[in-house]
Amino acid sequence: MTRLILSLALTTCLCGQDTEFEKVPPEIFLSAVAAVKELGEEVVRGRYDIAIDRMYPQWKARAAKRIGGMPELKEQLDRVSKEMLRRGISITGFKPEGKPKAFEVFPGKKVEVIDGKSVETQLHTKWLVLVPTVTTLRAMIDGDPVAVNIESTGFQVAVCEKGEDEWFFIDGASVTVSELRSLFITLPKDLKLPPLEKKQIR
Repeated sequence: MTRLILSLALTTCLCGQDTEFEKVPPEIFLSAVAAVKELGEEVVRGRYDIAIDRMYPQWKARAAKRIGGMPELKEQLDRVSKEMLRRGISITGFKPEGKPKAFEVFPGKKVEVIDGKSVETQLHTKWLVLVPTVTTLRAMIDGDPVAVNIESTGFQVAVCEKGEDEWFFIDGASVTVSELRSLFITLPKDLKLPPLEKKQIR
């Protein structure tokens, strides 16, 4: 559950975006980055419950259903945090890595009156931003009395209603492309997710 840790910073480069993202306003990236940064800071402080509070609602409902309900989901998180403490694992920080990518998702319709006639327009109602992250941890390994530093690269899926500034998240370590597309059907079939990796660092 340490994978629930979020990491990002506002210094992520937004220049030179891919052509498919050119229509995404820069403020969308900045807003997503700020929300992930704030969430990550809370988790580093030990507020692990915020990872559930800010989880994307439909994804949270699926996770709760798999293990028997929302109380069980919260209880699982509590057990994991206690196990981290018992094993001497602490989250020490996070930093940006790479640049985010954004997509318009959740098809919808808008009806406008133009020249006295109702005109229906197809549109997308949400932004989805893939936010690469790096988390650092200290942990005891195989009974070694000296703690080691571990760097974990991953990503967060940040989702927000257009016109609002309230972001919800799906941890990248726990989701696949097919699972994401089952929630957001307009995502590309050949979607490439940011890499996941863990390594020991000095």
